[in-house]
Amino acid sequence: MRSLRIVSAILLMLSIRYSTAKPSGELIFPVGSTSFPSSHASTIVELKNGDLMAAWFGGSSEGQPDVAIWTARYTARGHAAREWSAPKELAREPKIACWNPVLFHTRDGRLWLYYKFGPTPSDWTAARKFSTDEGATWSQAEHLPAGLIGPVRAKPLVLADGTIVSGSSVEAYHAWAAWIERSTDAGKTWSKIGPFVPARSETNKAIENNDERYGIIQPSVVSLGAHHLRFYARSTEQIARICAADSFDDGRTWKAPHPLDVPNPNSGIDAVALRDGRVVLVYNNTPHGRSPLNLAVSKDGEHFQMFATLESEPGEYSYPAMIQTTDGSLEITYTWDRKSIRHVHIPRADIPK
Repeated sequence: MRSLRIVSAILLMLSIRYSTAKPSGELIFPVGSTSFPSSHASTIVELKNGDLMAAWFGGSSEGQPDVAIWTARYTARGHAAREWSAPKELAREPKIACWNPVLFHTRDGRLWLYYKFGPTPSDWTAARKFSTDEGATWSQAEHLPAGLIGPVRAKPLVLADGTIVSGSSVEAYHAWAAWIERSTDAGKTWSKIGPFVPARSETNKAIENNDERYGIIQPSVVSLGAHHLRFYARSTEQIARICAADSFDDGRTWKAPHPLDVPNPNSGIDAVALRDGRVVLVYNNTPHGRSPLNLAVSKDGEHFQMFATLESEPGEYSYPAMIQTTDGSLEITYTWDRKSIRHVHIPRADIPK
């Protein structure tokens, strides 16, 4: 009888850890309903009235000159269910592709859009615009100086004093590296900290001189309390795990990044530090491909337990963006097979303690 109870307990633990239940959600727009057949790299922000706004890049295909930044708003219609507005063009550069929009608020209340443009990631120029009326109208686009990328894919961390700690990165032919761009004046000036590259293992040293890329990109920065910040980053195939690095002085200096025991198939991730101190990751729980897409939670920011599967069918389900809203829920958007952007709501009660 005791053995049966032990086996039952183990099965229950496994069912929780490897849950395949798909949380409810919806496509922001139906497949085939827009002028752009391909969509990727979404971002999401909570507006002051509780609405949500998402943005992504869309066009004929990634890197093509017709790719622009598009947006939609998730609003309540009276007391009925909430719904997404039709996509609306938010930013476009003449005859060149746009990439990786990021939406966030600064402490002065402005809503910012940062995005990139160029033929490839190694040739990016950064641009930004802002809104003082929660996205109803926007400023003209401002092109940033060469070498300054801003938040490269994931939202930045805005500290209580207004300091912006932004995860940035550079993708060169043979090497990738993460950086931190830090501003204490709401983005007027920036300091650039890095580069950050994990140390090579003995296995990776053996392939150092071939043409495989090595490094990490697209950091997502969270606060672990006091002055302790941590970023989580995507890695190349030679590392194949999510990497993390720590700062204990609000992002001025950083320790060397190290791999976690969480797989990464060279695909974008995002992280949120919950108000109770736990950390949630959204990521592809596989060393290869971009399905499945999963959620994992950690009490210490280092060791994670997978608790939900957002997608498990063959296809590309990638580049997630995630925020914790005022009511404690998680709101997530991600690429749905390059054909649309999907939104998922995770109630606070559904995040394991």
